[in-house]
Amino acid sequence: MTEKGQVATVLYVDDEEMARKYFALAVAEDFTVLTAPGVDEALEILRQPGSDVDVLVTDYRMPGRVGGELLRQVEQDYPHLVRILVTAYADKDVLLETINGGDIFRILEKPLDTAVMRDALRLASANARERALRRQSLLAIEETVAFLAHELNTPLATIANFARNIQRRVNGQAQDNGLPLKADIGNAAAHMNDNARYCLSVLSSFVESVKRASVAPAARLAGGSAGQMVSALLGVYPLAPGQRETIDVVVQADFTVRAAPNCVALVLSSLLSNALRALQEQPEPRIRITVGVADRPYIIVEDNGPGIAPALLNRLLLDPVSMHGSEGGSGWGLIFCNRVMQSFGGHLRVQSEQGCSTTVTMNFPD
Repeated sequence: MTEKGQVATVLYVDDEEMARKYFALAVAEDFTVLTAPGVDEALEILRQPGSDVDVLVTDYRMPGRVGGELLRQVEQDYPHLVRILVTAYADKDVLLETINGGDIFRILEKPLDTAVMRDALRLASANARERALRRQSLLAIEETVAFLAHELNTPLATIANFARNIQRRVNGQAQDNGLPLKADIGNAAAHMNDNARYCLSVLSSFVESVKRASVAPAARLAGGSAGQMVSALLGVYPLAPGQRETIDVVVQADFTVRAAPNCVALVLSSLLSNALRALQEQPEPRIRITVGVADRPYIIVEDNGPGIAPALLNRLLLDPVSMHGSEGGSGWGLIFCNRVMQSFGGHLRVQSEQGCSTTVTMNFPD
């Protein structure tokens, strides 16, 4: 699908070879043009991975299957495509059948007027961008909600299980393994508290991601390459004046983010937030984001902040410890980020030199 700054791809379907050549020559300067001589050939193009068609323009009268059939099939299988009908037979029956059979953006009459055709395609490509953004937003919500449902299920089930056990033991005033009931309840309450805090942290991270998305709803943080994701994030992140100049981006080797791209964007956003917070009192703050591939693909976020004490460093991905408790930090942020990476075969690695720097590496599966 086309994005802002990219050329839209138009598929033109017509059984007349000269008509296809004329169309391609007329609009090739502004659009990427694919052509097909019939309905079956057009559907074959659409089925090909990476065809990325944005706008479908089809003649109505063709031997065999007519354009109306193609429009109905496309509405069913590719509803995001913007559809334009071309016909030299603008009679009432044809128009009613076509309009009733699918969502038509424009109807153009043959012979095609070049200026009218270009204007229609420009409007159609803008419409295609809007549809792609809406579609991406829905995919992002679906992906994130699916992760949330999976991630919250275990701690919530644990809380419920502890609660049932406490209720049963209190009702029966029982003791297990000789331990006093009071001690057991205290231990269960601690586990319940930890699980509840993790759930709240996950939900809080989700809410923050929604807030950031609302800052620039037209931006796609996810999808494509890691380099594109970093660039898109920096384009919409609510940076304070002067902060963008402190961030360097180095793409040593780019790679495609295939698994859970919206969740990966959330992790990257969280790591950037941590780095910016660490540099609040730094006289010459610097952040370096590196994209590369070694044994496996990676994204590194490095800052020249105060670093992390060794006693805390070894616990960051295991226990809810925070250096910002007075500011409302829960200590669950990096644990959550690591769980996101682990959910598709990756992981985080945190390194730090106290008084010098902190480096967090997002390691992706091969």
